[in-house]
Amino acid sequence: MTEPPTAPRLAAAPISWGVCEVPGWGRVLDARTVLSAMSTLGLTATELGPPGYLPADPHELRTLLKEFGLDLVGGFLALALHRDPDAARAEAERAAALLAASGAEVLVLAAATGLEGYDAREDLTAAQWRTLVETASAIRELAADHGLRTVVHPHVGTQIESEAQVERFLADSDLDLCLDTGHLLIGGVDPVALARSYAARIGHVHLKDVRAELAALVRAGEVGYSRAVRDGLYVPLGAGDVDIAAIVRDLRAAGYRGWYVIEQDAALSAEDSAERPTLDAERSLRHLASIRI
Repeated sequence: MTEPPTAPRLAAAPISWGVCEVPGWGRVLDARTVLSAMSTLGLTATELGPPGYLPADPHELRTLLKEFGLDLVGGFLALALHRDPDAARAEAERAAALLAASGAEVLVLAAATGLEGYDAREDLTAAQWRTLVETASAIRELAADHGLRTVVHPHVGTQIESEAQVERFLADSDLDLCLDTGHLLIGGVDPVALARSYAARIGHVHLKDVRAELAALVRAGEVGYSRAVRDGLYVPLGAGDVDIAAIVRDLRAAGYRGWYVIEQDAALSAEDSAERPTLDAERSLRHLASIRI
């Protein structure tokens, strides 16, 4: 008898409630408010959020998450991999130790520019690119020593953003990717095609939906990324131009059984509460529930 497919493993992330590592990004809701919203939606897992947002002591972190019925999936870490490998490895070691001691599975690594925010990026020399690839590989090894998987996250305003950069990294490294459906589209990558062509290299998934017209303006440099987020770049799953259903179906058919983290990068004003991002997350969950797998 054929066994029915297991339900996708769903998690959330604090960025959907406007909690971002970029200084001046917007209002930062307190952790208990955000975790309570996740729990109210029926979610049972979350990513860590930016450094310092949740407790840095593993026991305190586990206790806080348990209060809201949440487990820790992993954490996003943006490091300038091409600049100072020793400093990057040291920071990754600290992050990996916390994640592992708190029950997480995955370290989500982004190749930061070393500049502030995600609105600018510098081209790398061939030597800097080699350093980036080698440092990412070294971080994978140290994370593995803690029992964690490492995935590399193509991300707007980082050194792995455009289609050419993603293809180059896939050719030069054997690390798996975090398939972030929104950041890929903004960077000019078709996330459906990438998921189909490189299904075996997808180790983690961030589900986002975006407005393609506004994404094109970001890609062309006509609108800054942070401005676009405030202007409504991200929308609930199913309300934008990413074919979320095709991606989920294709990954499931290819055997992917990892996490799907629901993320809509949000930036809140001083007057905003948790209500709007919570409603957006609820709409995203309803859309996922409607996908026939």
